[in-house]
Amino acid sequence: MHFLPVTDARSIEAEDQRQAAMGYVSEAFAEARLDGLDVDCIAQAAIFASFVEMVATYGEEASAVFAERLAERVRNGEFTVERSSH
Repeated sequence: MHFLPVTDARSIEAEDQRQAAMGYVSEAFAEARLDGLDVDCIAQAAIFASFVEMVATYGEEASAVFAERLAERVRNGEFTVERSSH
């Protein structure tokens, strides 16, 4: 089996796209908060919209498998971001 190195141009491009996408989502969250929307409502809407796109792209079964792994990933701190109080 052949594995592409992490420095492969496609891997770097994919990571750049993920970072850019995260920037767009972060900006949308900030804008919605400035408009007075509750962060919980924003987060739930973002998750819903994400799963609509995932199901449309990958199908229900693949999306369900992804969702099944989320609890463990959350518990392992994969989505925890250290925030400074300054």
